[in-house]
Amino acid sequence: MSASTLPTDPRLIGEQPGLGGAIAGYRRRVRQGDIGQLPVVIGLILIWGIFFWASNGIFLKPENLVNLALQMAPVGTMAIGVVFVLLLGEIDLTIGIVSGVTSAIMAVVNVKMGLPGPVAVLAGLGSGVAIGLLQGLWITRFRIPSFVVTLAGLIGWEGALLFILGDTGTINIRDPFLVGFAGTFFNGIAAWGLGVLFVLYLAGSWLLTRRSRLAAGLGAEGAPALVIRITVVAIFVFVALFVLQQDRGLPLSLVLFVGVIVAMDYIVKRTRFGRMVFAVGGNAEAARRAGIPVDRVRVTVFVIASTMSAWGGVLAASRLLGVAQSTGSGPVLLNAIASAVIGGTSLFGGRGTVWAALLGILVIQSISNGMDLLSFDPAVKSMITGIVLLAAVTIDAVARRGRAAIR
Repeated sequence: MSASTLPTDPRLIGEQPGLGGAIAGYRRRVRQGDIGQLPVVIGLILIWGIFFWASNGIFLKPENLVNLALQMAPVGTMAIGVVFVLLLGEIDLTIGIVSGVTSAIMAVVNVKMGLPGPVAVLAGLGSGVAIGLLQGLWITRFRIPSFVVTLAGLIGWEGALLFILGDTGTINIRDPFLVGFAGTFFNGIAAWGLGVLFVLYLAGSWLLTRRSRLAAGLGAEGAPALVIRITVVAIFVFVALFVLQQDRGLPLSLVLFVGVIVAMDYIVKRTRFGRMVFAVGGNAEAARRAGIPVDRVRVTVFVIASTMSAWGGVLAASRLLGVAQSTGSGPVLLNAIASAVIGGTSLFGGRGTVWAALLGILVIQSISNGMDLLSFDPAVKSMITGIVLLAAVTIDAVARRGRAAIR
C-alpha cells in the first residue's frame, strides 16, 4: 500500500463527533466505494412496505412472519458457507445439491437403518465434511477452477441423491429429534432472554471493535452513531420477538441459524484463520509469499461451505418433514448465492461479513414469501429474483471500481 493511499482509505479515517460527522463519514465512504449495508436495509423496508400494502396487511401478520423465519433458516445457513467461499474469490455450485444429498443420507440412516436422530444428523454432517474435503482437495491438488469442479459435482451429486433415495423417491421423517428443529418454539422468558443475549453480544462486539481500532490509531465509528445503531437494532429485535410470540413463538431453527452466524463471525473476525481467508481472497500470491498456507485455507473453506450446506439440509428436511428427489434443487443454489451477495459480500473476494447471510436471506426470502402470498407465477418469481441478484452484483462491481479509483 502506497503512502498516498493511507489518507483516503475509508477503513482508516475516523468520523467527526455528532450526527453530522456520522452522515459526512458515510457520504465519504460511499464516494470511495464503501457503500455499507444501509442500501440493503432501505431496500428491505421498501419490500416489506410494498408486500404489506399489496397483501392487505397479511405479509406482516405474526403467522406469516413465523413462516418467514422458518423459511429463512435453511437457505440462510447455506449462505453462510457461500460467504466463506466468496471471500476467497471462489464459487461453489454444489451448495444446494449437497444439502439434498446429506439430508437424504440422514433420512436413510434414521428411517431405513433405524438409528437415533442425533446419529443420523452426525451422519449427514459428516457426509458434508467429506464432500467439501474431496472437492477442496481436487481444486487445490489439480489446480482446476472451483467453477469447473463444483459444476461437475453438481451433476454427480444429483445422481447420488437419486441413488440414495432409491425407487421410492421420497423418505418421510417422523423422528421427534429431527422434526424438533423446525417444530420447537420459544416463548416468554426464554424468548426474551435469547433476545437480550443477542443484543448484548452485538453491542459488546461493536464496542470491542471500536476500542481495538482506536487503540491501534485507526479510524472508528463515532460513539453517538454507535449508540444509535445499538438502539435501532435492540428495538427491531424486541419488536420482532413480541410479534413472533403473538403466533407460535421464536423458532428454534432461527435461533440455531443466528447462533451459527455468531460463531462464524467470531472465526472470521477474531481468529488467525479468518485473517488468512481475507488475505487469500485479497491477493493469493501475496498471501503465499507471506507464508500463509493458501491451499490449506482453500480446502478448509470448501469443507466449511459443504458442512453449512449439510446443516441447512437438516433444517430443511425438518421443516418439510421429509426428503425428496427435488430436495436442494431449483432456486436453492441461486437464493443462497444471492443472499450472500445482496448482504454485501463481494463476488471478487476479500470483502464481506458473515452477517451478510442474515441480511441477504431476509431480503431474498421476503421477496419469495411475498410473491407466494400474491400467487405470482413461478416464472415471474425466478425473473424477479434474477433481477435482484443482477442489481446486487452490479452495485458490487461499481463499488469495486470506486475503491480501485482511490488507490
